Amino acid sequence: MTEHGTSSKGATTAHAPAHRAVLRFAPSPNGALHLGHALSALTGYEMAQRLGGRFLVRIEDIDVGRSRPEHVAGIFRDLAWLGITWEEPVLFQSQHFADYEAAAARLAAMGLLYPCFATRAEIAAAADSNARDPDGAPLYPGLHRGLGVREIARRKALGQPFAMRLDMQAALAAARRMTGDAPLTYEALDETLAPRTVAAAPARWGDVVIQRKDAPTSYHMAVVVDDARQGITHVVRGLDLLPATDVHRLLQVLLGLPAPLYHHHRLLLGSDDLKLSKSRGDTSLAALRAQGLTPTDIRRTIGIER
Repeated sequence: MTEHGTSSKGATTAHAPAHRAVLRFAPSPNGALHLGHALSALTGYEMAQRLGGRFLVRIEDIDVGRSRPEHVAGIFRDLAWLGITWEEPVLFQSQHFADYEAAAARLAAMGLLYPCFATRAEIAAAADSNARDPDGAPLYPGLHRGLGVREIARRKALGQPFAMRLDMQAALAAARRMTGDAPLTYEALDETLAPRTVAAAPARWGDVVIQRKDAPTSYHMAVVVDDARQGITHVVRGLDLLPATDVHRLLQVLLGLPAPLYHHHRLLLGSDDLKLSKSRGDTSLAALRAQGLTPTDIRRTIGIER
């Protein structure tokens, strides 16, 4: 049974030694899985088998307004159809908000977080039009970084929504103190699982959001806390998330969490050369299954042969 009490045909229960490799597939239940998800899930699953390790499924449903039970059920159904098995229980992030809040409180106690009341429109208007973060969004111009205590209290009293942002320069200074000025790096694995050291550059993200206006956490915080909680040793995900690893490595240092190995796999692109996306309505695995395609066909399509 999962944490929500939903059974999954592909699930297995294992009691593996702690030293074994642990990998995970962590989709968001805000749409149906597509071929890009199949590539990510199968890459991670087969790496776990290759390493003699464990494989977990995590449901990243911090966006409770967009998450749907039918999408969770569809995720389990699609993975089982692909021949993937995973351990129980499945972790649902929406059940662990208190843990993310506790981690954020630790950063706040270090003086590294501040409330930002700015709207997206205000940020866009104040930002340098040439300054963008790795996701292509306007780089936050620090509008409320120096907001005074009285002004913060006034805005909160008025009920103005706010996000909690990481003071990036202060965070980098704290990380340097904690590591003895050692470079901020992580280990990445290529297709042959050969490691190489990669320099992390979180400053290019600016003051990232740690707690959203509409949720007590952000993706960055939740994924770092959960990877540590679940003992993840190898993070397998798409190249689109490569830049996010910079922020994750910084948070791991600040929170005293272990650093997993990372493997960022190729992306599947549509006919318009854009990454496959649920939001763009790219063909789902369920639809392909209904058309008569088999798991072997899916593997052939995404370039994974047994």
